[in-house]
Amino acid sequence: MLTGVTIGLVVPATVASAQPTVSELTQQINKESTELAKVVESYNRLNEETKATRAAIEEIDTKLGPLRAELSQAEIEVGQIAVTAYKSGGMSTASALLDGTSDTFVHRLDTLDHLARDRQQRLTDFTSTQATYLAEQEKLQAALTKQEAQVTELSERKKAIEEDIDELYAKRERAYGAATETGSSYTGTVPSISGAAGVAVEFAYGAIGKPYVWASSGPNGYDCSGLTLAAWRKAGKSLPHNAAMQWDVVAKINRGSLQPGDLVFYNGLAHVALYVGNGKVIHAPTFGRSVELASVDMMTPYGYGRVR
Repeated sequence: MLTGVTIGLVVPATVASAQPTVSELTQQINKESTELAKVVESYNRLNEETKATRAAIEEIDTKLGPLRAELSQAEIEVGQIAVTAYKSGGMSTASALLDGTSDTFVHRLDTLDHLARDRQQRLTDFTSTQATYLAEQEKLQAALTKQEAQVTELSERKKAIEEDIDELYAKRERAYGAATETGSSYTGTVPSISGAAGVAVEFAYGAIGKPYVWASSGPNGYDCSGLTLAAWRKAGKSLPHNAAMQWDVVAKINRGSLQPGDLVFYNGLAHVALYVGNGKVIHAPTFGRSVELASVDMMTPYGYGRVR
């Protein structure tokens, strides 16, 4: 009896490896997609900051061109004055100073000396200004190098997460028959809204059904901030390609003040949507999904903003 019990304890029945259910797969995909969306928005922010740094460097380079030309001209002028003063010196200067009729010549020397000091001051000012610009350019270049390194790091993180997403999509394909949604364009009535907001809203309706594409602002696909950027770009307004940065530039409003064209922010500023009225928003959800019309309360809103 004891032997039988022992055998029963050490030889357990084989347990079949349970395959994840459709619900479990969906939860995994949603979790990984949310994490990746945050990385994408961080990537977008760094791209925006890098573009701003490059623009600042180009601005300094533009200023340095004329400045160098002015410095060169100042150096020539000071050199010419130095030669003139030298040629005006020596025995002729001494003779003139001893001559009681030398007032005109002495005045000319004083003038030359004044001009030389003036040119030297100009040269000093230009040199100081150039040094300031060069130092600023060096700092900006260092910042750009750092940002580019961060972009590379984010790209590597994105790649690692996408590998996980791909694995989950393969499971989802087995469960649903397709890894991603097949989006369809909007066929309903687009609300008539006046002004720039109406242009942005109409654009967003036209984007419904297009796929989510990371770091893209169209025309064939969008991520969340890329869609709101593109919609308002069509209306003549400029927004950065990052949800948190869009939050920084909009006028903050409350829920009761929401109007079509306003932006609704979610997920700790990692997601943004365009409000189109009647409690609805249009947004680019996440990987494997398409731009869609959804409830403003699809997630708990973080805040609301109006494009200035």
